[in-house]
Amino acid sequence: MKHFLMAAAFGLALAGAKAAPLDFVNPLMGTASKPELSNGNTYPAVGLPWGMNYWTAQTGKMGNGWTYTYDADRIRGFKQTHQPSPWMNDYGQFAIMPVTGNKRFTQDDRASWFSHKAEVARPDYYRVYLADSDVGAELTPTERAAQFRFTFPKTEQAWVVVDAFDKGSYVKVIPAERKIVGYSTRYARGPLPNFRNWFVIQFDKAFRTSEVWDGDKIIAGALEAQVQHAGAIVGFSTGAGERVGMRVASSFISLEQAERNLAQEIGNDDFDATRAKAGKRWNAVLGRVEVKGGSVDQQRTFYSSLYRMVQFPNKLYELDAAGQPIHWSPYNGQVLPGRMFAGTGFWDTFRALYPFLNLMYPSINREMQEGLVNDFKEGGWLPEWSSPGYANVMIGNNSASVVAEAWLKGLRGYDIETLWQALVHGANNAGPIQAVGRAGIEDYKRLGYVPIDAGIKESAARTLEYAYDDFAIYQLGKALGKPQSEIAVYAERARNYRKLFDPESGLMRGKNRDGSFQTPFNPFKWGDAFTEGNSWHYTWSVFHDVAGLVELMGGRQSFVDKLDAVWTLPPVFDESYYGEVIHEIREMQIAGMGQYAHGNQPIQHMIYLYDYAGAPWKTQYWAREVMNRLYRPTPDGYCGDEDNGQTSAWYVFSSLGFYPVTPSSPQYALGAPLFPEAVLHLENGRSVRIRAPGNSDARRYVAALRIDGKAVTRNWIGHDELLRGARLDFRMSAQPNLRRGIREQDAPYSFSTDPTAPPAPVERH
Repeated sequence: MKHFLMAAAFGLALAGAKAAPLDFVNPLMGTASKPELSNGNTYPAVGLPWGMNYWTAQTGKMGNGWTYTYDADRIRGFKQTHQPSPWMNDYGQFAIMPVTGNKRFTQDDRASWFSHKAEVARPDYYRVYLADSDVGAELTPTERAAQFRFTFPKTEQAWVVVDAFDKGSYVKVIPAERKIVGYSTRYARGPLPNFRNWFVIQFDKAFRTSEVWDGDKIIAGALEAQVQHAGAIVGFSTGAGERVGMRVASSFISLEQAERNLAQEIGNDDFDATRAKAGKRWNAVLGRVEVKGGSVDQQRTFYSSLYRMVQFPNKLYELDAAGQPIHWSPYNGQVLPGRMFAGTGFWDTFRALYPFLNLMYPSINREMQEGLVNDFKEGGWLPEWSSPGYANVMIGNNSASVVAEAWLKGLRGYDIETLWQALVHGANNAGPIQAVGRAGIEDYKRLGYVPIDAGIKESAARTLEYAYDDFAIYQLGKALGKPQSEIAVYAERARNYRKLFDPESGLMRGKNRDGSFQTPFNPFKWGDAFTEGNSWHYTWSVFHDVAGLVELMGGRQSFVDKLDAVWTLPPVFDESYYGEVIHEIREMQIAGMGQYAHGNQPIQHMIYLYDYAGAPWKTQYWAREVMNRLYRPTPDGYCGDEDNGQTSAWYVFSSLGFYPVTPSSPQYALGAPLFPEAVLHLENGRSVRIRAPGNSDARRYVAALRIDGKAVTRNWIGHDELLRGARLDFRMSAQPNLRRGIREQDAPYSFSTDPTAPPAPVERH
């Protein structure tokens, strides 16, 4: 292993030459997870930002969504993955594994013990020592390809296993070309018409032996197999420390396209050249945000979170011979021109992930909007969860927020008229599955809410999210110059949240078709009328009209008291809807923060609602508490599912000192920075500079704020202010400033206080 260890030392020396953003990333953050308790539910993804493919060491068995868990002790292979979360599982996967000694190719037989002490996980590079085979394994990625380097001992029995997985697969060994090709058809969520993930694997050493296998048996005399579970195993004679290199690429389109991806992305580059390019790309993307000061762990948490934010949705498109984007469509199975992305749930990511893309990476979101156009054209609906096509999970119609926000925040250069048609279609029709369009739409249109007794699960949560989505549609319609006769209905529906407010409890509550509230009512009951939460979590889901919610609750003091109660109530729960304690419940229970359930998305914006009620110092206090107590750059570093960048985006936004409570509004609610200094390098060439000298855990409160030299007391900053390039100077204090940000005009945007909004209809009781 001498040569392997020298190579590893060289890699670490490169990383340590100068601390770059990439060097602070820990891809193992969040990997100490299991179905019963999530500390992130992540895996160490080796790839490029928004790349089509990622690679990970595979500790779980084939088909197990927990593909890599930190407490595992054996690696079964290095898997190409497109998995957005363990709950969604994977598609288009295959694995590669080096072994020595007896010919071993099934997932259990080829598995090798490993130690984290002999493992290096970085976004651009992964290495590990496979103890059972005495092999060092390294890999480094491109967007659709990768290079492997295996360092073998002296042996006549060195092998590389290729596993195309079950559910129908194909392999072919071509010894004369030192090549293995094939495809996998395994996917977790479908149907996926004409789905194949083609791959090509090019070796730099000739094979001594070549065989293919089916399940657990070698197919005698064959070099090709199209069976339920196909694989290949090729053998070598190796000297001590000899490296065997492999170049791998894949395609959802064809074998020819996989070969093209290999040529376009790796070409004649050696392993180190590919790694250098990958590192440069990561540093360019992560380096768009510089944070200075704070502890090393805070910087590691920041950049590890940012790393998670720039992975999904990942590219589903490829480049043809002319360099033009083309894609296989998960909706109709055809190969078509244009871009497409997959692997995200808008229920999670509309909240903060997409707002961050719009601020810091608008060009990639512009591509994503092009992809949404194609989703609608090819499938008839916008996806709410794509993996890679329509997945029937979660609720809401939050594609409306994702589409509206992008245009309202200045993105251009794509077919917004088709997306407008898609939003109108989705907002007024029930889809073929409950997770596209709007389940319960006829009742929603007639009554203004989805009734609890209408046979639609999680009806109150749907109503609240539909109301916000209608606000987003109305705002986009106004920006596009649509006539009031067409868009007024969305302004009216945006107020539908009011119909579920129960004055008796001061909380949101399910309602029956006859107008009566659901009885009995337990505000601590998870599920039922709500989604992965209870009434204490979902009551705050009035993203667009917090002032209206303040008014319903009886004014500012009553509102603040209600917010405070979330922290002081005991973490009791009623899990009867699920029949078991789901992991989201357990994560709330053990966090020691009362009813606050940061490990799931519905309540994550709640901390910033103090800004709307004249108590911004409470936002500042609790945001810091959550950052301090619930995030760390370790395998147990998250407090629930990371969820495609959303839980990470909360941390990144909060550590910069602001948060997008209302994504489709051009304002951010202010908190307080975590770091003494940060610089945002915007795509337009301007910079946002955030300074908070003397900032510390003890000095977490904002005594005063100047924006571009002007003192401000408001609890928000505008998107346009940031885009022009801004300087935010925070004066921090150990004591809260109880006189700052307390006026009603200091509050961020609310629909009910918008003078341009249509008047609310008279409510009848």
